[in-house]
Amino acid sequence: MLKIGNVELKNDIFIGPMAGITNGAFREVCYENGAGLTCTEMLSDKAIYYANEKTLKMMEIDDSYHPVAMQIFGSSIDSMVYAAKYVDQKTTADIIDINMGCPVNKVIKTGAGSAMMKDEEHAVAVVREIIDNVKKPVTVKMRLGFDLQHINFLSLSMKLEEIGVSAIALHGRTRTQMYEGHANWDYIKELKQHLKIPVIGNGDVRSVDDYVRMKNECDVDGIMIARGVIGNPFLIKEIDNYNKGKENYQVSPIEKIEACLDHAKKLILLKGEKMAIREMRGLAPHYIAGMYMSTRYKNLMIKLDTYDELEKLLFEYLEVLNEFAQRDQ
Repeated sequence: MLKIGNVELKNDIFIGPMAGITNGAFREVCYENGAGLTCTEMLSDKAIYYANEKTLKMMEIDDSYHPVAMQIFGSSIDSMVYAAKYVDQKTTADIIDINMGCPVNKVIKTGAGSAMMKDEEHAVAVVREIIDNVKKPVTVKMRLGFDLQHINFLSLSMKLEEIGVSAIALHGRTRTQMYEGHANWDYIKELKQHLKIPVIGNGDVRSVDDYVRMKNECDVDGIMIARGVIGNPFLIKEIDNYNKGKENYQVSPIEKIEACLDHAKKLILLKGEKMAIREMRGLAPHYIAGMYMSTRYKNLMIKLDTYDELEKLLFEYLEVLNEFAQRDQ
């Protein structure tokens, strides 16, 4: 049984934090497909400190879906400790995760995210103070380093292990690489060879084969998937089935469309129809990606305003797919 601190996980499938994506509705979809651990969107320490209403709303967790890691970002010791204590004492999150991986400029400019890796001593000081002030396990998600000339994930991770961090998730790219090129799994393997705490591999896992290859090549304790499950929560189920020795099957178009509509319903309950459908304009196209005439229907999705419009469009698309399948026989 994989454990992060005192938190037991049912499997080694982790869903990584994604801004604007890993809200409660998305996490629910992932749990229903078999995820072992999900993570919230990253939350600003300053927003928590100043009791930003939107941020506090994002910190609410459905009691039916656990375990959940809550990720915070910032660079100031005082505000990061305050935010961590808030998560520890006033939320039902199971794990507190520290963001040292975000590559976005507006985060970097504040010294947070992957910019934290540029000053190892400060990064360690922040995390040490957090660990000393909370009871929940503390984990860190990081990149290889800020750029290819400063790859310091190993030295930083070893220091973090020494002060009591419960696990490290490593994305196999530097900050300057953003999401371009290929994640370097060799570094993930190297980290696993040096740490006793769980190591979670992250980067370019988009299929069961990728999952198996990372497990075999890197010997990691868990694998974190992020962009690979947007519009494709079935990947979680496929990996879970593989681990349980079950045969996988080809996901049908109707299953993809029903999953998309289920996601939309969950998002409406969370955010209301107007905001939910606005977000589904960007999410729904992922559910039909790669299928016949999907580009045409993706373009129509940007005009959607209501759930009924989404449902009508998707079932219209299903009829097109059925007609194509009959002609192709």
